[in-house]
Amino acid sequence: MKKYIDMFKALGDRNRLRILLMLRVRPLCVCEISEVLNIALSTVSSHLKILRNTGLIEDNKDGRWVIYRLAGGNEFFDEIMGAAAAHFEKDTQVIRDRRIIQKISREVCASKLNEKTNGDLG
Repeated sequence: MKKYIDMFKALGDRNRLRILLMLRVRPLCVCEISEVLNIALSTVSSHLKILRNTGLIEDNKDGRWVIYRLAGGNEFFDEIMGAAAAHFEKDTQVIRDRRIIQKISREVCASKLNEKTNGDLG
């Protein structure tokens, strides 16, 4: 039962739920998720750690990026996410998130991040 309680705790945060719904669209890196949520990379990383520790997401390294995707093999979670996706299908925030995801790429996000970091140093 503990793993289900942890799963529901993870789903109980707005940003984590948004991340999971975004990952239903496609796998994403941290900078893409940060761009959509408009929150700090460190905060995104904390959310991703919780989701990974509960077994809801998986990651793999692709060059310089770590790519996150929904974990497979959990029928209970799949049912919950299917219901959540159907429920939030017309939610304006979820629609906005999907539109941003369709327009962004890892390279663009990394470039923006480099510009911002270099601008802060100069």
